[in-house]
Amino acid sequence: MATVKGTVKWFNSRKGFGFINSEEGTDIFVHYTALSGRDDEYKTLNENDKVEFEIVEGQKGPQASNVVVTEKAPPNPYNSGGKRDFRF
Repeated sequence: MATVKGTVKWFNSRKGFGFINSEEGTDIFVHYTALSGRDDEYKTLNENDKVEFEIVEGQKGPQASNVVVTEKAPPNPYNSGGKRDFRF
């Protein structure tokens, strides 16, 4: 399978899903189970993270698989799946 590059459009860490905008301009569904990493670590994505992934056919259409973050974006406290970070 070919690897595709994209940028995280949004990801709700509370619900465990979101969308990646592929370089081709298509929005691809992503579920937290598709994120690469150790099984015992908390898996999430931040808006604007740069990622590489494969596209597989899911129940409702194309979805991301084997997602690897290649460049992390700074976290956005106003788009964190309901979790707010109000440190001053």
